[in-house]
Amino acid sequence: MVVVTMSMGAYDEDEHERREQKTSEVDADFDGARSEYRGTVEYDSGDSAEELLDAFEQIKSE
Repeated sequence: MVVVTMSMGAYDEDEHERREQKTSEVDADFDGARSEYRGTVEYDSGDSAEELLDAFEQIKSE
């Protein structure tokens, strides 16, 4: 009985060729039309950076 093993990081030419072929294929099977979204975006800047760092230090010390 013969067992062939490859070490971690060993070069596998078949796998390399399979991945090369897979990444060279272009999947053009998608809808080319862009979606248009309308509306507004609001955000809360929240606490200052200094307050956030203080809160982080407090959490970290617990």
